[in-house]
Amino acid sequence: MFRHAIVRPPAPNFADGLTTVDLGRPDVAKALAQHDAYCRALEESGLALTRLPADPHFPDSTFVEDTAVITVRGSAILTRPGAPSRSGEVVAIEEALASRFPRLLRIEAPGTVDGGDIDEAGEHFFIGVSRRTNEEGARQLARLLAADGYTSSLYDIRGVDEILHLKSGIAWLGGKTVVVIDALASHPAFAGWDLIRVPRGEEYAANCILVDDSVFFAEGFPLLERALRERGYRLTVLPMSEFQKMDGGLSCLSLRF
Repeated sequence: MFRHAIVRPPAPNFADGLTTVDLGRPDVAKALAQHDAYCRALEESGLALTRLPADPHFPDSTFVEDTAVITVRGSAILTRPGAPSRSGEVVAIEEALASRFPRLLRIEAPGTVDGGDIDEAGEHFFIGVSRRTNEEGARQLARLLAADGYTSSLYDIRGVDEILHLKSGIAWLGGKTVVVIDALASHPAFAGWDLIRVPRGEEYAANCILVDDSVFFAEGFPLLERALRERGYRLTVLPMSEFQKMDGGLSCLSLRF
């Protein structure tokens, strides 16, 4: 169960960040309102927030998830983001984590890792090898996790055009249940898992997050929303339109621990 989260609001130049989709420029004022609703939902779920100030030096810095991997056993691993323009984002996250985690581990060059490629599923981690997380970074992370008693599997998604990060296409919802888009569902890494397949056209909604007894879910995807409710999940539905324009999802906006 999460007790804390680190968040950072979009900077005034948020629309100048990186994106691979063509959904129009985000409305920064609307993004701020959506971010505020997200933060309120975290607090209503019982999490205490560390709110970092917006940083216009890094237009993508609201996506704090990419800068670290934090395990439920208390390990904190600073990443090395795959986009050079984002490397400086780790500095503020290191400062925020240092008081809570006396020993910070880190991914070293030439390895790169974006936290959006790392999906913790209980005792197992799915690690995506992507345009942002390279094989060396994935192997380094797997070794660090193994030293902490976790298993992991690597999943090369560089040929999956629909997603930037692994967590753009999968989400762990507790136990052996994983939400997954069709393009990823047949991978051997998911053998033995209970898969909830995302309906075609609703792939963005795959990036949902389990926060204690609620699933944070993006607004506007009724088919997957209904499927999750029918399975008994309690959903917290949140507007995410402006973050979708910048390749961002619900998991991207916080570091939860």
